[in-house]
Amino acid sequence: MAYAETFTPHTPEGKDALTALLAHPERAVVALDFDGTLAPIVPDPEQARAHPGAAGALARLAPHLAAAAIITGRPAGVAVRYGGFAGVPGLEHLVVLGHYGAERWDPRSGEVHAPAAHPGVTAVRAELPGFLESIGAWRGTWIEDKGGRAVAVHTRRTEDPDAAFEALRVPLGELAARHGLVVEPGRYVLELRPPGVDKGVALAAYLREVGAGSVLYAGDDLGDLAAYAAVAELRAQGLPGLLVASAGAEETPKEVLAQADLTVEGPSGVVALLNHLADELG
Repeated sequence: MAYAETFTPHTPEGKDALTALLAHPERAVVALDFDGTLAPIVPDPEQARAHPGAAGALARLAPHLAAAAIITGRPAGVAVRYGGFAGVPGLEHLVVLGHYGAERWDPRSGEVHAPAAHPGVTAVRAELPGFLESIGAWRGTWIEDKGGRAVAVHTRRTEDPDAAFEALRVPLGELAARHGLVVEPGRYVLELRPPGVDKGVALAAYLREVGAGSVLYAGDDLGDLAAYAAVAELRAQGLPGLLVASAGAEETPKEVLAQADLTVEGPSGVVALLNHLADELG
């Protein structure tokens, strides 16, 4: 796979968006996924930590922008801790949108604002252990509770992660539907969450809120395609948008690579891109 060396997008739309961002950074939003984009993918999600240069690179770039945003399926507070973002000078303009925008971390107060837990998610979380046992789920399957707003079933630790993933798609889809939820697939993970909640919805709403004049979005997995689609729709409406793919050690979904204007080498490449933009604007 070829990675960017000069951080020049290979598409006209991407080049136009980069030009717009550099010409008017005060109207630009740089939005980033967390896992796989700022933090390397690890077997245990609780051990994930942002690339050591991520907070510093964001702190250099964010003061030039309308805003920098982290959009993640994790609880906002967890992403802040795992990213080391709290109390960093220069990150006063960083917002962390957790649970696909259902939560928001305020860097000035350090508080997380969040609605009540979704009842369907609460019910599924209680039912899942027995449900997985009843269908003979693969040994090593792991359940992640995302603060009452989503619940994920990971297959990465099983003897055959791909087979386990495929075997669980249909039964988990049926379980989700019974509780008014949908299933969002990722790399070796199936997440059950309320419909109408995704990174695209969160990103579009935030861009409207701040009156963005351009946007850069970086992601690495299937869950980021909703944000890619939101940027594509906004581009059709005249808002310049640059789509970046973080291609790490694991195979990046072809759908992500096909839609990206620029591909970088995992979190280290994303950090290098952020520093490059800060250099250009400094």
